[in-house]
Amino acid sequence: MSTPKTGGRLVVDMLTSLGVEYVFGVVGGQTLAITDALIDTPGIELVHTRHENAAAVMMDAYGRLTGRPAACISTTGPGATNLLTGVGGAYRDSSPGFVITCNNNGENIHKDDAQNADHVELVKPLVKWSRLVAHGSSVKQAMEEAYVNCLTGNPGPVHLDFARDTIEGLIENPPQVPAVHPSRAWVTERPSANPVALTRVAERVLRAERPVIWLGNGGNRARAAEDVLALADALGIPVVTTFNGIGSVPTTHPLVFGAVTRMGTALAGDVLADADLVLALGNSLNAVSTTRWRRALPEIVQVDVEPAMIGRYYSEITQGVVSDLGSFARALVTATAGHAEAARAGRAQWIAALDKARTAWWQGTDVADPGAEGPLSPADVVRSLREVAPEDTLLIPDAGNPGVWSFLWEIQRPNSYIKPVGFGNMGFALPSAIAASLIDPERPVLALIGDGSLGMSLGELETLARVGGNVCVVVLNDSSYGNIRQEQELHFEGRTTGVDFGPVDFGMAARAMGVPGEVVTGLSALRERVADAFAAGGPVVLDVPIDREVNAWTFPAFTGGAK
Repeated sequence: MSTPKTGGRLVVDMLTSLGVEYVFGVVGGQTLAITDALIDTPGIELVHTRHENAAAVMMDAYGRLTGRPAACISTTGPGATNLLTGVGGAYRDSSPGFVITCNNNGENIHKDDAQNADHVELVKPLVKWSRLVAHGSSVKQAMEEAYVNCLTGNPGPVHLDFARDTIEGLIENPPQVPAVHPSRAWVTERPSANPVALTRVAERVLRAERPVIWLGNGGNRARAAEDVLALADALGIPVVTTFNGIGSVPTTHPLVFGAVTRMGTALAGDVLADADLVLALGNSLNAVSTTRWRRALPEIVQVDVEPAMIGRYYSEITQGVVSDLGSFARALVTATAGHAEAARAGRAQWIAALDKARTAWWQGTDVADPGAEGPLSPADVVRSLREVAPEDTLLIPDAGNPGVWSFLWEIQRPNSYIKPVGFGNMGFALPSAIAASLIDPERPVLALIGDGSLGMSLGELETLARVGGNVCVVVLNDSSYGNIRQEQELHFEGRTTGVDFGPVDFGMAARAMGVPGEVVTGLSALRERVADAFAAGGPVVLDVPIDREVNAWTFPAFTGGAK
């Protein structure tokens, strides 16, 4: 006979069994049966935030960086709705995680109780799977089903809504919970390519004169950099990424040519435009990548772990392969081995021309004056930051212009770059940096944040002070929602509305919340401060006033021809 335990105790036991190390959130009356059980449970920790959205973003970032789920938790009503934006970011960018909401007592759900809300209906559009758990006997099975949905196929967040009396009440004969759940041994396994489909693709790739690998976010989720680059090397195929695929392969590799998106690099756009075959690997061919499906593409081979994504767009010119990307790349190298040398030789002249264009593209973005004083060009800021940041620095650009300027950041290692793309949720970088510092407190993390996004997450500077970590926050401060202001200026005859702010000293704001901070107005001082910050190993905020006239929408390296 098992010893009775509360439903909340069982929830925590299941989280640890499933490998969850962190629960991020804001506690409330309805959460207490779970959060109290966390206090004396080894191997799992509650990290409380200033706002529930930050908790959801931290869950998202943890999933992106580790491939494993963390959890975020909230109380009912406004607590749950505050999670939604961060949860949507995790869903749209395929990041695993447990979203836990705690509701009123079961008999009072859907009645006029305090903070009443239908959490399942609210959250369902932004998660892979959602369920109300209204009885203690359902807790274990519900969490097992959630875990399988979270990590199989295309990963993503899952939602469990617990009635208050379910987690507060005693379960007289609770189920046994293994220390390590057996599902963890198989749940992340992925399918291999069908041999018939693989043969068909091999023949088509060898016939192509200018095939291009267009690698999407699936490359990040599959941790497939080594295998994809081995395929590119074997057959002489250039690689470009989607906006969401940045970070999946190092941009310093000789065959990697940048990102293609509506504001991608001109160089990468030219590479894709030259293609007579596109290998869309882990690439959903969504609106951001294809300029809302107006981009003309040649024949496509689309490889994805999720069958429903294949041929969703460009269906008439698409051949599909359901497979893990790494497995597919390795198998294609084997299938084409006898003809690989000839294929490389046939493409060598084209690759040499692309390499020359890449050199010219990077030279076109060189910093003209390394000693420039502010307001500074954001392009110069990013290039200067890369000079002094350690090779293994994790770059986290926030939504808007920081993500665009990060095209100028050389990625030297895979899994060293994350940002919000599919949902474009602002306020991402600071909470994500905190999550990264929990995973590895020694790893240098550079959060590149616009002042608009930092305004939405400013309270989490106190969380950063409390958690610590080798985190350097660089604020690109143009006293506005810069990306939207620049789009207004471009398309509405210079008229703007709703985008400008008064001056804010974010260095002073950081100091008020326990993080060293200052305003930095010159490139030389910025390089020195960033190098010192990473050497010291503690958090710091550097507020950098930037030139409002340098427009990401018209920056030549992103819009002009590269050839």
